[in-house]
Amino acid sequence: MDIFEKFNLDDTPLGKYYEFAHGYFMYPQLEGEIGHHMKFMGKEMIVWSLNNYLGLANHPEVRKVDAEAAAKYGLAYPMGARMMSGHTKEHRKLERQLADFVKREDAYVLNYGYQGMVSIIDTLVCRKDVIVYDEEAHACIIDGMRLHIGKRFTYKHNDMESLEKQLQHAEAVIKETGGGILVITEGVYGMTAELGDLPGIIALKDKYNFRLLIDDAHGIGTMGPTGAGTDEYFGLQSKVDLYFGTFAKAFAGIGGFIAGPKNVINYLRYNMRSQIYAKALPMPMVIGIQKRLEMIKTMPELREKLWNNVHAIQSGLREAGFDIGKTQSPVTPVFLKGGDREAANLIVDLRENYSIFCSIVTYPVVPKGVFLIRIIPSAAHSLDDIDITIKAFKEIKGKLDSGYYRELDIPHKKVFED
Repeated sequence: MDIFEKFNLDDTPLGKYYEFAHGYFMYPQLEGEIGHHMKFMGKEMIVWSLNNYLGLANHPEVRKVDAEAAAKYGLAYPMGARMMSGHTKEHRKLERQLADFVKREDAYVLNYGYQGMVSIIDTLVCRKDVIVYDEEAHACIIDGMRLHIGKRFTYKHNDMESLEKQLQHAEAVIKETGGGILVITEGVYGMTAELGDLPGIIALKDKYNFRLLIDDAHGIGTMGPTGAGTDEYFGLQSKVDLYFGTFAKAFAGIGGFIAGPKNVINYLRYNMRSQIYAKALPMPMVIGIQKRLEMIKTMPELREKLWNNVHAIQSGLREAGFDIGKTQSPVTPVFLKGGDREAANLIVDLRENYSIFCSIVTYPVVPKGVFLIRIIPSAAHSLDDIDITIKAFKEIKGKLDSGYYRELDIPHKKVFED
């Protein structure tokens, strides 16, 4: 058999929607400068789908530093992997700044967040070790565990009784193997918007011997008194063994970092294959992240504006009768009842008739018969954006409840050319 013969989009979970989804629901093209208003298919939209939490992506101070760094260094510098030829004093300076920010001994800057988490897990554990992780773990965590040739156990989402049972299973395994246990949680779960139960997990350390890794991609920059993350929010920074953050969200950049005890970070620095054998993070982004970090630390008004908008849209949606789950973070999921047809037609209506661009999530991420509209408020949004959006949501909810979207045909891709 020719290996290419199996490449049929219709046989894949997302590819089967290609015929009517490509270019509109999937791979949509937003145009214009990054912000709360952008263009989609030539029409201006209020955009609620970007993780630009603090509005830094198009902030004039950030743009200025990015441009100056690009002019000075170009996009290729440094030309090589950090272990061989791509290490610079600016990379190390950023690592020290990040470690200080999240109150750890040391930090290691990663050229990509997703790739970094995969490689962190691969490096931390061996065949003797056991991983215990939340069932709603992000795809990068799942992919990292696929490289693990030892045992792994899943616990029910934020369910400490389930976690304890899996820790008991893990302990039974390591008695035979002589390995250790790594527990992995997220700080903020990006779809449901719930916080990982860090207090509950850490309380179990009194009974079980394990190390805790937190993926705080959505928490760094947004959660806690200084924006240092979800563990800061809970007052538990000293209890979380390894802290992972990304630059792709609140920092509005590319890359990430892992922070923790110096000996562990040095071990990762010398053993993470995705960093040893890959080109270093380009200098303009390193300099740019330094500026973004400085702004996060010295401009609390950015975070205050974000949270004012978060409270405004979440309270407005709740008062209007919408189910937004148990969110304690800026991520705002709006859960609605209906199938794929209703979900697709509702999104088309929002974009075409209300000029509102949101992301939509359906089964299998959420149960059958339910879909969610994922709203990401930012410091860049205005109260007018929020008022317009809540009014539109009230109207589409009425249409959904009346069965209006169930009777429509989902537009074909020819209507929405790529």
